[in-house]
Amino acid sequence: MRFAKLTGALLATVVASLALASCGGEQKLKIGVAGPLTGKDAVFGAQLKHGVEQAVADLNEAGGLNGQQIELVVGDDAGDPRQGRSVANTFVGEGVSFVVGHFNSGVTEPASDVYAENGILMVTPGSTNPKITERGLTNVFRVCGRDDQQGKVAGEYIAQHFKDKRVAIAHDKTTYGKGLADETKKTMNALGVQEVLYEGINAGERDFSALVSKIKDAGADLVYWGGVHTEGGSILRQMRGAGVNATLMGGDGIATDEFAALGGPGTEGTLMTFGPDPQKRPEAQAVLAKFAARNFKPEAYTLYAYAAVQAIAEAAKAANSVDPATVAAELHKGNSYKTVIGDLAFDAKGDVTRIDYVMYTWQKQPDGSIAYVQN
Repeated sequence: MRFAKLTGALLATVVASLALASCGGEQKLKIGVAGPLTGKDAVFGAQLKHGVEQAVADLNEAGGLNGQQIELVVGDDAGDPRQGRSVANTFVGEGVSFVVGHFNSGVTEPASDVYAENGILMVTPGSTNPKITERGLTNVFRVCGRDDQQGKVAGEYIAQHFKDKRVAIAHDKTTYGKGLADETKKTMNALGVQEVLYEGINAGERDFSALVSKIKDAGADLVYWGGVHTEGGSILRQMRGAGVNATLMGGDGIATDEFAALGGPGTEGTLMTFGPDPQKRPEAQAVLAKFAARNFKPEAYTLYAYAAVQAIAEAAKAANSVDPATVAAELHKGNSYKTVIGDLAFDAKGDVTRIDYVMYTWQKQPDGSIAYVQN
């Protein structure tokens, strides 16, 4: 692989840099975090940034990574593939060795090509499209699951609970949204459930009256949404405004409080697939207390981003190296690493070996808010 071929040159560069640094001060190891810090998916970018910031701060406080202090480099891809590639090239120029990111699958794919060409190891906390790890790149990992796994859980749930109901499918035409919708469709079709409507909308749209009319005319009892919270919440609100009471089901792209804010009271009863809530894990409690002290409320992917740094750090310690190719080889061994979201091990593709998607329902809480609760 290109990643492996560049290892020698990269190692020589690192050694030369360390030699120069001996004359001018401590050489820091650079870790980048990249995600949509602006734009419609900025809530997820903030989660990645805060998670990595805290993980890096904790590592530095404990003496660094293999005795080397870490410098964090932040990149805003705005959820745009071209900007993601630009961020990746900037990281290359700044000498970043490891990257936690990106969030959107459609951004992660082109950015990861840049990292592979330049010997940078990447761990994504939230890119779930199967293609991310199906291209034979040895430097690409993820701490989340895949949409073929998530779609299987959603499709099986639909077949079990909505077998004799009318199911509509809508997606935002993105790598993530359409990919997840298609995986769900494939599973439910195989189990005997055929959709009454299959529609794509453009990401960034605000007026969904045409889609809502089609859903209403189809008499849908369930609308499966492949996409993120921004359009998903707006579609739900407009459905309710048009008198459509069909249940909405979505994936991890709606796992943020902003979905309920956009969807309004009609959010109650929405179904969603995501991993088991890591905030309930005992190993996450100390880190959660640190976020509370910073007055930051960690959401779905905050702890996933923290865990991505932990996986890199644990593999680097096991390999006694901060060379990205050496750390990647260590991660590929299949050993288990302790993180705030539980023990993680990676397969030959860079995927986590556990499959743990579960179903949630958005429910009204005692304080009047609507939040997702694991079934």
